[in-house]
Amino acid sequence: MSTAVPDPGTPAGGSLRALLPALAAHRAMTVRTCLAALLEQGSLVALLTLAAHTVGTAVIEHRAPSPGTVTALAALVLVRALATWREMDLSHDLAYRVLAALRVRVFDGLARSAPARIAGRRSGDLAATAMADVEALEFFYAHTTAQLLAAGAVFTGGTVLLAATEPWLAAAVLPVAALLAAAPFADARGLRARGDRTRTAAARLSADTVETVDGLPELLAAGRLADRRHRLAERGRQLGAAQRAEATREATAAAVRDLLTVLAVLGVVAAAARSVTAGHLHGAWAPAAMALALAVLGPVAESARALSRAVALRAAAARVDAAVRAPALAPPPAAPRPLPDGPLGVRLHRVGFDYGAGPVLRGLDLTVPAGRTLALVGASGAGKSTCAHLLARFWDPTEGAVHLIPGDGDPVDLRDVDDAELRRAVAVVGQDTPLFHGTLADNLRLAAPDADDDRLAEVARLCGVDRIAPLDTLVGERGATLSGGQRARIALARALLTGPRVLVLDESTAHLDNAGDAELSAALRSAGRTTVVIAHRRATVRRADRVAVLEGGRIAEEGTWEELTARPDSALNRILAGTT
Repeated sequence: MSTAVPDPGTPAGGSLRALLPALAAHRAMTVRTCLAALLEQGSLVALLTLAAHTVGTAVIEHRAPSPGTVTALAALVLVRALATWREMDLSHDLAYRVLAALRVRVFDGLARSAPARIAGRRSGDLAATAMADVEALEFFYAHTTAQLLAAGAVFTGGTVLLAATEPWLAAAVLPVAALLAAAPFADARGLRARGDRTRTAAARLSADTVETVDGLPELLAAGRLADRRHRLAERGRQLGAAQRAEATREATAAAVRDLLTVLAVLGVVAAAARSVTAGHLHGAWAPAAMALALAVLGPVAESARALSRAVALRAAAARVDAAVRAPALAPPPAAPRPLPDGPLGVRLHRVGFDYGAGPVLRGLDLTVPAGRTLALVGASGAGKSTCAHLLARFWDPTEGAVHLIPGDGDPVDLRDVDDAELRRAVAVVGQDTPLFHGTLADNLRLAAPDADDDRLAEVARLCGVDRIAPLDTLVGERGATLSGGQRARIALARALLTGPRVLVLDESTAHLDNAGDAELSAALRSAGRTTVVIAHRRATVRRADRVAVLEGGRIAEEGTWEELTARPDSALNRILAGTT
């Protein structure tokens, strides 16, 4: 079994169809939008047909329109105006409601599959999926679905009426309508390819822009800002070229649609003239029949344009659909088991794991009794952080199991624990400390929003956060105003605020000096809490109750500091000396 995740940027078949179920939650509004579009298009056809008949009657029969006809024309103008406004209002209201729900579903998908799905992906690319790709689908929901249904209904009704009035008029319209409808499908591959290039170029520009803004201090310090500006300019040129290619092809398609419409006009005029000459159609009705033929063709041409744009959105639709359907590599348990009260130990039992490029852990066995502190040591890439991720259940092992061991009772597999309960019981503090724009108190309460001020102040004092700044101080986006050591203190305090029974520290004190490391280590000691420390610093490792050395995906040796360092051939000595 592999935990590799397919590239979410790869378009999947039927991506636009996959977005239709999003309308299911808005059935009533979807129906109202379709009815408004039908009324808008139908009223236009009726208005043009009646106006043409009025003109034909005035020219052929030298008769002014009756008051009823004038009233009907005025009513149709009013209905057309109101229906157009209502259709635009409803279709955009529907589209923005669907987009709002899609953004949440995209975020849920990314969160559900994190960190596996977002590993290796750039934040700008993720932002492009969550924002730009979703926003691009506004056209699909606002200008495609209801309009296509309405255009189909209007064209069908109008064609039936034409065929009943004069079959030659229907014969002149049907071939052109068929060509207009088929054009987007005939060029579907090209439309998708151009849409893919545009969306990919936009995502790359977004990713590079976010990286550049985040790395401005480093770029300035290294004197590489000009190079970065050239890179962004090149990305902009690539996006511009992709957009121009798309716009050029759309202009060409529009010209072809106009040419087909002109051919339809000529065919309708010829068919109407033949019908009048043969006495099948009264001269006063000829303009009305011609107007009806062309009026029912107009929505088909507009639908062909909308469908072309929708097909070009396939890349954006595929990325959104992939995010929404992202699988959970740590799925919730079907029947959660509650964790018993009291201290908890941890055990990795015959654990195997890989990221898709070969095994990282191979049958690993490791047990940490409740209330003890274990230092996990290993060379870079040995799998230490993977152990931390498995304890946090960011992933599930491909083999074996990870258990929480209560003082009394059977071990509990992490896969059987509800996620919210697991987060309260096990806290993992990683090497990087993400902080959000807000106050110190806001960032601490991220893990425990309901923590009262007294508890907040107690934890802040314990971890030395109160010495950084007052708790109502703004820290800046991503903690830009703080040092690495200060961010480490905040991360530890945030974890302790939940009162975890198992604490996993993944190089989280690496930014602290020796005195700060010793201070926090003393503060973190708590009766009953189990702690797993991943570290390379001798003083940190030495303070642990036991030390386990990870090599080749397995525990190579385990014991106390004194036992392991007393052996000349100890793997611990080699790793700490940096000679492995």
